[in-house]
Amino acid sequence: MLKLPEDFIFGGATAAYQVEGATKEGGKGAVAWDEFLEKQGRFSPDPASDFYHQYSKDIELCEKFGINGLRLSIAWSRIFPNGIGEVNQEGVDYYHNVFKECEKRNIQLFVTLHHFDTPKVLFDNGDFLNRDNVDAFVNYAKFCFDEFKEVRYWSTFNEIYPVATNQYLLGVFPPGITYDFTKIILCLHNMMFAHAKVVNIFKDREYEGEIGVVHSLETKYPATDSKEDQHAAYLDDALSIRFLLDATYLGYYSKETLTALDEICAANNAEYSFLESDLEEMKKASHRNDYLGINHYQCHFVKAYDGENNIHHNGTGEKGTSVYKVKGIGERIYKEGIPRTDWDWLIYPEGLYDLLLRIKADYPHYNKIYITENGMGYKDNFEDGIIMDKPRIKYLKVYLESISKAISAGVNVKGYFLWSLMDLFSWSNGYNKRYGLFYVDFETQKRYPKESAYWYKFVSETKSII
Repeated sequence: MLKLPEDFIFGGATAAYQVEGATKEGGKGAVAWDEFLEKQGRFSPDPASDFYHQYSKDIELCEKFGINGLRLSIAWSRIFPNGIGEVNQEGVDYYHNVFKECEKRNIQLFVTLHHFDTPKVLFDNGDFLNRDNVDAFVNYAKFCFDEFKEVRYWSTFNEIYPVATNQYLLGVFPPGITYDFTKIILCLHNMMFAHAKVVNIFKDREYEGEIGVVHSLETKYPATDSKEDQHAAYLDDALSIRFLLDATYLGYYSKETLTALDEICAANNAEYSFLESDLEEMKKASHRNDYLGINHYQCHFVKAYDGENNIHHNGTGEKGTSVYKVKGIGERIYKEGIPRTDWDWLIYPEGLYDLLLRIKADYPHYNKIYITENGMGYKDNFEDGIIMDKPRIKYLKVYLESISKAISAGVNVKGYFLWSLMDLFSWSNGYNKRYGLFYVDFETQKRYPKESAYWYKFVSETKSII
C-alpha cells in the first residue's frame, strides 16, 4: 500500500464559468462563451452547478469529506464587467463571501485569475493576441491582490496551451478558428509574457502568499522506435510542453524549442517573433514562481504524418471517434493495450510519473508542484441516490500511486486537486460528461456523494492509497 505525506493537500477543483451559473446575475459582464454557446444551441452554462447560490453547501461538503483544499477561479467579468474600468462591487462581495466560507471550514484556497473566460469586450478586441489586453489582465490581477488579502495561493492562468489550441487549432472554443499556427504561437507567448509581468508585480510589491501558473501537460511518446515517430513526438512535445516550461522556468525559448517551432511554422505557412523586452520580463520572473500547477488527464502516442490537418474532437463520448492529425507535427494514435475513457483519453499513469521526473531533471528550480487537475469523465448511473463509480476510483488510485512514486523519487509534490469537486458544465461536452465526487441533479441542484467521495475521504484521512 502506497502512502502520501502527512501535509499533503487533498483538494477539489472547479472553475467559475463551469460551476457558478448565474451568468447574467450579480452585475456580471458577458464573456465570449455566452454568445458562442447560444449560437450553437446545444447546451447552456446556466444553471451549471449553481455554485453562485449553493457555494456554502459545496464548501460544507468539502469539510465533511476530508477535502482540505479548494481550487476555484474568479470570473474576471464579475469584477470588471467590461474587463477594465468600473468595478462591480456585488461581484467583489460575492467572492469575499465564498472565501470567508472556506476559511470557516478550514479549506485552503487556491485561486486562479483566468480560466478560459476573458470578458467579451476584450475578447472581441483580440483576446490575448492584443497586447492591450495583457495590460488589462495585469491591472485586474493587481486589483485582486490588493482586494482579496484572504487568498494565499494565486495562479495567473489555467491551461495556456488549451486556450491557444482550442481557439486557433481545433476551433472548439470561441472564436472557432482552425489551423492558424501564427495565432497559436502568439497567444502562447503573450499569455506567458502576461504571466511573467504579474509574477514580477506580485514579488516586487511583496504581496503575502504564493503565486504560480497552471499548465496542462500531457506527456508525448513516439508510437514506435522509428526515427520518424521519435521526431513527431519531439515536435508535439516542443509546442505543447517545452515551450511552456521554457517560458516559465528559463525565461526564453531553448534552441530545441525554436528549432521545432521553425519546422512547424514552415509546414503551416506561419511565423513568429518575440520582443527582447518580453524575454527580459520573462527572465526576471523565471526564478520567482512559487509553484507549478499541473493539469494532467492523459498522454499521447505520436507517429509521423505527412498529410493535411485533420482533427475531430470527441465531444459526445462516442468512443473511438477522436482524430488528431496535424500537418508538420504528427498523428496521435491509440496504443493497443492501453485503456481509454469514452472520450478517448488514454489512462496511462506512467505518463504523469515520467512528466514529474522530467521537470525535476530539466527545470531543477521548479520549487514545488501541485497536481491542480486530474480526474475521469464518466457517464455515471444514478439509482435512487446511489452512484457507484468504481471505474473512477480505479482511475484515481493509479494516478495517486504514480504521484506517491514520484515523491519517493524526489519530486516535491505538495497536493492533488481532483477534477472536479462536483459535477459541472463542461466547455465542449455540456452535462453528460461527469467528473465530480458529488453527483449533481441539474434540475433540482441536489448533491449526492458518489462512491468515489467516500473513497477519497478515506485516502485523505489515512494518506493511504487503497
